[in-house]
Amino acid sequence: MTIDTGEQRKGILFALAAYGMWGLIPIYFKLVDSVSPFEIVAHRVIWSVIFLAIFMAVTGRWQTLMHNLGQKKLLVSLSVSAVIISLNWLVFIWAVGEGRILEASLGYYINPLISLLLGMIFLGERLRKVQWLAILIAAAGVAYQLILLGSLPWVALALAFSFGIYGLLRKSIVVDPFSGLLIETLILSPIALFYLLWLNQQDQLALLNNGSDIMLLLIASGIVTSLPLICFAAGARRLTLTMNGLLQYVAPSIAFILAVFVYHEPLNSDRLITFALIWLGLILFSSEGLWRNRKARLKPVALNP
Repeated sequence: MTIDTGEQRKGILFALAAYGMWGLIPIYFKLVDSVSPFEIVAHRVIWSVIFLAIFMAVTGRWQTLMHNLGQKKLLVSLSVSAVIISLNWLVFIWAVGEGRILEASLGYYINPLISLLLGMIFLGERLRKVQWLAILIAAAGVAYQLILLGSLPWVALALAFSFGIYGLLRKSIVVDPFSGLLIETLILSPIALFYLLWLNQQDQLALLNNGSDIMLLLIASGIVTSLPLICFAAGARRLTLTMNGLLQYVAPSIAFILAVFVYHEPLNSDRLITFALIWLGLILFSSEGLWRNRKARLKPVALNP
């Protein structure tokens, strides 16, 4: 297969932009940490609907959206995925506000291994020996924190499992990423709008009561939510699964650096051991994937006589 290096280069840039924005997103949530996580999620829903609706109209995808909105089975499936991703958003926003970005980044490091496990359980996928070893090493990291430190990294596990389940659901739902996210947020929008109106009635709506800076930041939540997805979709279309899989570690790595060097979250030797075990599992997982991918590309094609 011939690889278009120009398209691949564009794909890498789009993917780096997406994962870079996702990695830097704790900065945004730190700026609005005076606002309740529930209100932030509600704003993400409402303003994402507006931003994505404009994007769909400008890019000529409106007819596709209308077609998808007419499929009842699709709407039911996206209702379930909408609930899962909103819970993921809520836990992540809460974690950032509580100074637990390190634990959140740990969750997104674990996520690829959780996805492997979910694929085996629900899709009947068979795991190779090295993949099993990677999962067991990561599990040892979680067990170490539980047994020696006496605390389960529930934020990391909640983020890893919720995003893993969301990915599993979206893999089985035949819909483009833009329509999918817009329909998910449309489904959630009545609840979000009702909650914001209730806050306003109680004179507790941060959008109107916390100054113009917070107002603009909350309105920008639609762009913060949707723009990385647009870049991700553009990158994934141009890259192999292996390359895209490797680049996804950019996001938790940036979050890790922010947590330690910008927000000065404690990283003692015990917590570092947990991270080291997770990283070791990921190195094994990624190296084995690269090796198999390279082996497949170098395999000679049999010619018919």
